[in-house]
Amino acid sequence: MKIDKTSTVLPSRDAARMVGLSESTLAKLRLNGNGPVYCKLGRRVVYRPADLEQWLESRTTRDTTDADARFLQALTAAHTR
Repeated sequence: MKIDKTSTVLPSRDAARMVGLSESTLAKLRLNGNGPVYCKLGRRVVYRPADLEQWLESRTTRDTTDADARFLQALTAAHTR
């Protein structure tokens, strides 16, 4: 998927749509540091298209077992008790 790099920043809603995740999943990844790089502008969280594309590229894998395990670990890493 090619992301439009002409936009300066994208709100969380649009960023989630671009990477194929829900806003809540993107927020969880942001909380534990496993999501794409983001910027805080006051109370707003925004994403640069280039950072989203780089994050997507870093998630590329050929083995579904590895990809599933990495995704689940990313969602739960900060919340283990």
